[in-house]
Amino acid sequence: MRALRLLSGILCFAVAHAANDAPATAPIEPATAATPFALANVTLAQINASTPYFLVDGKTSELLATPPAKLEDLQVLRLWPEQAPLQQGDNPATDVPTLTVYLPAAGKASGAAMIIFPGGAYSHVSPREGIPAGQWLASNGITAFILKYRVGQKYHYPAETDDGQRSIRYVRANAAAWGLDPKRIGIIGFSAGGHLASWAATHFDAGNPQSADPIERVSSRPDLHILLYPVITLMDEPLVEKGSRNYLVGPNSTPELLELLSNDRQVTKDTPPAFIVASTQDTTVPVANSDHYTDALAKNGVPYVFIREPLGGHGFGIKPTWSDQGLAWLHSLKF
Repeated sequence: MRALRLLSGILCFAVAHAANDAPATAPIEPATAATPFALANVTLAQINASTPYFLVDGKTSELLATPPAKLEDLQVLRLWPEQAPLQQGDNPATDVPTLTVYLPAAGKASGAAMIIFPGGAYSHVSPREGIPAGQWLASNGITAFILKYRVGQKYHYPAETDDGQRSIRYVRANAAAWGLDPKRIGIIGFSAGGHLASWAATHFDAGNPQSADPIERVSSRPDLHILLYPVITLMDEPLVEKGSRNYLVGPNSTPELLELLSNDRQVTKDTPPAFIVASTQDTTVPVANSDHYTDALAKNGVPYVFIREPLGGHGFGIKPTWSDQGLAWLHSLKF
């Protein structure tokens, strides 16, 4: 019965027209260390009706303004204690960047963490990529965090990239308190989230040791990155996914900004190891985006694995066609 109640409880409060028409649904029971949410058999219909927010005991999760002493399943962690840079309001669904926690089962945690950057063309944050990725990682011993980053039309660069960098610093700065290894903090990004992840992997710094904020003192460099059918270039017109570009930079971008945000042009020898998956059948984000990125990785001597196969159309998500190899790669790097 508990499992049935758990499965029935994922609710969305952000998709207004769907929420208004939907029948009332029982709240989920809080997950426990013995039975984490990562092990729930969530259906595609439930995922489609979800966001990074959930109802727990009939209440929306509290947005924790300070890092908790201990992680709990489905906690929602606010990246900044007050307003984020460039924040334009206080609506939790649109203005407040957060991390949602997915824990491995008790005794199964490897000590590594991955931050998930879902796709959504920089217009929304897709639950169809965030939730399955959180479950896949946590069910395999990796503590997972779904990033809910700000998106267009309301927000443009650099709000999205600020959120991506801050999420890495946030997890790293608190890693020891949470039983995580600060040297095993990775990221995984899908589509536009793959652009955000490849940006974080090519634009990072060691932190500001003079900052009054302890989170800002630590490095924003991820220790590895996984990219799924990623948007990479904003410059090479035949390859550009124009929706993502328009939502990210708005109508007034410059050639200099587009080059800065074309991440194949920003790879260096210090870019962390990569695992990249792209379909030759993708008509939304051409596979050449990934080709150019892996060419840049090779040129700079960055280790990578590239799965380039006819895997179907855009947005295939977590699938055994690549996920078993991805997990083996993560394990080979002590994740």
